[in-house]
Amino acid sequence: MRDLCRKWARLSRHKDFVEDEEGAIAIEAAIILPMMFWSYLTVFAIFDSFHIYSLNQKAAYTIGDAISRETLPIDDAYLTGAWQMFDYLSHANGVTGIRVTSIVYDGTSDQHYVDWSEGRGYGSTSLTNSDIDDWETKLPTMVDGERINVVETWNRFEPAFKTGLERVWMREFVFTRPRYAPRVCWEICN
Repeated sequence: MRDLCRKWARLSRHKDFVEDEEGAIAIEAAIILPMMFWSYLTVFAIFDSFHIYSLNQKAAYTIGDAISRETLPIDDAYLTGAWQMFDYLSHANGVTGIRVTSIVYDGTSDQHYVDWSEGRGYGSTSLTNSDIDDWETKLPTMVDGERINVVETWNRFEPAFKTGLERVWMREFVFTRPRYAPRVCWEICN
């Protein structure tokens, strides 16, 4: 009987503890507020990363469209201006780069060849024919002698807050067909 009374006393104390609704708001806030603050910063950082990704994509398509409308040969000044325009349109605050490549398709050999390739900033090395050998899945279906312009852009994204997102390179790969001329030339047309 004595053991039963002790058990009952212990259970009633636990029951009292569980049912007790008195508390200090300061202790509850100290536990919850840091988690709420971290969650808010994480959601903001994720939203910002998607926003920057969208801006990069729109900027790459804008540059690709502008180059596809050129009827005169483009040169160093034009490409530098396109790179600066990419920085402006993408709201870049870090390292960026742009590369424009003109590619022709030869139907008899079923191969893509580089007419010319130029770049500015990060990733600005020119492409060669061997660099695009495995691009069949990246490029659209083309007819013999058709040319396309490929615009590649890079932007290093750094999250505003250290909440678990890492620094990443956002890369866009956009191709467009020349609109008003059979091809877009580099400096002079041969």
